[in-house]
Formats: sequence, C-alpha cells, structure tokens
Amino acid sequence: MRDLSQPLRTGMQVYPGDPGVDLSPALELERDGAAVSALHLGSHSGTHVDAPAHTVAGGRTMDRVALDELVGEALVIHLHGLGDGDTITSEALGELPQRVPSIVVIETGWARHFGTERALRHPSLDAGAARHLVARGMHVLAVDTLSPDPTDAAGTSEFPVHDVVLGGDGLIVENLTGLEGLPARVRIGVFPLRLDADGAPVRAVAFLD
Repeated sequence: MRDLSQPLRTGMQVYPGDPGVDLSPALELERDGAAVSALHLGSHSGTHVDAPAHTVAGGRTMDRVALDELVGEALVIHLHGLGDGDTITSEALGELPQRVPSIVVIETGWARHFGTERALRHPSLDAGAARHLVARGMHVLAVDTLSPDPTDAAGTSEFPVHDVVLGGDGLIVENLTGLEGLPARVRIGVFPLRLDADGAPVRAVAFLD
C-alpha cells in the first residue's frame, strides 16, 4: 500500500485565495488530561476531492458521494518532460483504450513542487482532453497538481475542466503525491471526510501487490 496524500500541516500551501491551514492545541495532555487540536482549514486543503457543488449550482456535496465512486481500478497516465504552464491535450495523453476505468490519474511530476511558487505554474489539462476522457468512461479525474485547470495566483473564475467533469456529476481529486512508478493499472482508494460541503480533504492510497 502506498500513501498518495500530502500531510496536513500548519502553513502549508493552499490554492490562491483559499483559507490557510492552522493546527493548534485546544486541550493539552498535561493541563487538561487529553490532547485535542483545533483545526482551521478550507474544504480544499491538501489532497482533497472536489464535489460537483464546488463549481456547479445545486451540485452534489461530499456527503452525497458514495465511497465506491472513489475506490477501484484506476488508469495511471505518466506524462514526463512537461514544462511550466504546459497544456495537456488529448494527443498528449497517448493512445487510450476505448473504455477507461472510472478513475483516471494523471502524473505530471509536479507534486515535487508542492509548497513552492512553481507549484502555481503547473501543467493543466485542456477541456477537450477532459471531454475525451469522460467520453471513454472517466468519472473521477485525479491529478498531482493544484488543479487540472490553470492556476492564476491573482485568482480566476474560469474552470473549463471542472465544468466538464463536475458538470457531468463527476469528481476531481487534486494534490496527489507519490505517483511515480505506479503501474498503468492499479487499485486506488480515496477516502474523504463526510462533509455537507463542496469538497473535503482525503487520505488517498494505492493498493499494491
């Protein structure tokens, strides 16, 4: 089993404009007899799932997402040699089977930049490539970047890939790590908090033989 999740830490990088992450002691063992931490974070902190409600008015919230949507065989697409701000087209995805598993994971290598300014200049998928994957059976798009859409440090209101995937009642997983060397087909599990919200942090794992 391999952990594919970024650890949640105070001050960690978040998507521009999102609430920061702060973990602080609320109760202390020596003083109160038990240790309890107070958590302040956004619903899209660290490795997380975007529910349709993230960008779709009236879309499903995380508490309405079944776990079996986020556990199963995944197609892992390893893309090497990508540069800052590159666009991933349908052609760049390579030859795909006529039907892909419901979970598709795209590894760009950008997880190594998480926590740095360069993380904001990650490669992104174009909407045509997202439509191509959905047409072949993808329900969950998972990436090792801040977003499958371009990230603008000054903020943006346009999310074409989100519109394709979440607009079709699918799900998006962002900020995966540890994807290097995974086989092209692997069983993946993504386990979100059951929040009545537009997204949730997750523990994501790959089940390896």
